[in-house]
Amino acid sequence: MSNYWTVYDTHQSEIIVKKSRFIATIKPVFSKEEAEEWIANCKKTYYDAAHNCSAYIVGEEQRITHSSDDREPSNTAGKPMLEVLLGKNLTNVCVVVTRYFGGTLLGTGGLVRAYQQAVIEVLGQCLLIEKRDGYRARLSLDYTDLGKVQYYLSNQDIVTYGQEFDTSVYLTVLIPVEQYTVIEKGIVELSAARVKIEQQEIVKYALVNNKVELF
Repeated sequence: MSNYWTVYDTHQSEIIVKKSRFIATIKPVFSKEEAEEWIANCKKTYYDAAHNCSAYIVGEEQRITHSSDDREPSNTAGKPMLEVLLGKNLTNVCVVVTRYFGGTLLGTGGLVRAYQQAVIEVLGQCLLIEKRDGYRARLSLDYTDLGKVQYYLSNQDIVTYGQEFDTSVYLTVLIPVEQYTVIEKGIVELSAARVKIEQQEIVKYALVNNKVELF
């Protein structure tokens, strides 16, 4: 899975359920070690909380999953939180839900709903992005071909990352790995091979608020 969905940055939200505070903090992570270190830091920050339950998924193939109930009844916190992340098909993400007990017992069903809702709430407020593997390619073309090449790229949802205008036009584009052969062929055909394509390195990129960002 060269393309995957994840969270863009760290975000936090809070819900109140029968006077208990559930503070959900979510963060992008790239290894099991990073996730575990961040969970430990959250526990230090909220050392006075009743519980700091957690869940994370790591790896582009979602190879590593983990959840912790942190002294809540078994399978009432960490696992339901993990199920929300899996349901959104996310990876390289870690979430900690901190609970400050409000004095009213919620029961097992109530706990499951509260912890899931806390994760749903924070996901609804943070930015989700799709990270993709793509070839950075440089196109050299005449001005007469510019309009139709740009139209073709736009129709294929190919991102233009940079452009230079000189005696010729030079476009730097990001082409998803799985589409490269088809896109290259399409450009060659529509320009009668006048457009020169220089394939460069594979990069990880995403659209962040309609702007391209490399990772």
